[in-house]
Amino acid sequence: MTATTEHADQPRLSWARVSPEAYRAMLALEETGGGALDPTLRELVRMRASGLNGCAFCLDMHAHDALAHGESVQRLVTVSAWEEARHLFTEREQAALALTDAVTQLGEHGVPDAVWNEAAARFDEKELVQLLVAIVTINAWNRLGVATRPHVKERA
Repeated sequence: MTATTEHADQPRLSWARVSPEAYRAMLALEETGGGALDPTLRELVRMRASGLNGCAFCLDMHAHDALAHGESVQRLVTVSAWEEARHLFTEREQAALALTDAVTQLGEHGVPDAVWNEAAARFDEKELVQLLVAIVTINAWNRLGVATRPHVKERA
């Protein structure tokens, strides 16, 4: 067994406990950005980015948050392959998910104009900023989670 996979399920560091000021800053960014977005859209974006980033802790948390907001199990399961199930998502959600994909997986060419233009057509400028900050914030949470491996508790 390699050193990288030997204890992959063991938490490494409780960063929020060690640095509560960093945790508060992340929460403030969260509220500033995604706080005003529609809760359903916000959770879909969080689920999509968390899936792309492989953050089990965030996937678990946001799946339960989304269910609490009335999201369907079907949409939560298919958001990982949303392009093959477009009919389950509104055009506005599709634009948000495409932007989430592009921002989360920044390549050497950045966010394609077609993706940006579609999002800009579906969201006003303030909403677009909120969406971008929500995407950036969940990516930051994911990176903290993947790096520190918080424990995903079993749920009944």
